[in-house]
Amino acid sequence: MPSAGNGSGRSAEGFGSYSEMSVEKQKTLTEAHKLLRLERESWQEGFCFVAGVDEVGRGPLAGPVVAAAVRFPRGVELPWVFDSKQVSEEGRKEMQQAILAVPEVDWAIGSATVEEIDTVNILNATHLAMRRAVEQLREVDFILVDGRPVKGLPHPSRAVVKGDAKSASIAAASILAKVYRDELMVEMDARYPGYGFAEHKGYGTAQHLAALQKLGVTPIHRRSFRPVREIIDPPPEQLGLDF
Repeated sequence: MPSAGNGSGRSAEGFGSYSEMSVEKQKTLTEAHKLLRLERESWQEGFCFVAGVDEVGRGPLAGPVVAAAVRFPRGVELPWVFDSKQVSEEGRKEMQQAILAVPEVDWAIGSATVEEIDTVNILNATHLAMRRAVEQLREVDFILVDGRPVKGLPHPSRAVVKGDAKSASIAAASILAKVYRDELMVEMDARYPGYGFAEHKGYGTAQHLAALQKLGVTPIHRRSFRPVREIIDPPPEQLGLDF
């Protein structure tokens, strides 16, 4: 399983690797940069340890939902970070290494299992994964959350729509969560061959749906999601009516 340790305009889509991005994109970030504006505002309000949290894997038919939390130290140069959806797979891995190489970076991974997703629903499971990530940080007193507010966080927080494009901390969390979950689904591909998990990462592609029909449901499929549920319990056929 991939390590989940605590380290306590123009999109970037299409860049084959982090190192191939333009010089402009590779600039390091200082506290004055716009991608640290939300962190700066939180520091100015008196908070000292500001973290970002993001999730990946709400939509797939299989696998856990995963969240990451990242808190960068103040006073050091940070690597340029992007929303994970805007970076190639190779670029995400290089960006992950750059994030983890920041001295004293505080980070953690949290997840919610398929069983938890099926029991409490995907929204509540996502919030659970985010809480678990934040609770593992060494020091945090304020949280920047991507998207909508999250229930039950252990510290004050601010929800930021499209936060992974506005906050370096949230963007870094999106990268760590995405790389971690992708590596996990590659492992699941070896455990459950034939479904194509290494390619689609559990999302409902035509390949995945065809494999479900042919091979059936695995233990890592989300039974509360309709395409999976209909394999287990097919709906009755609609009968034609003659008038």
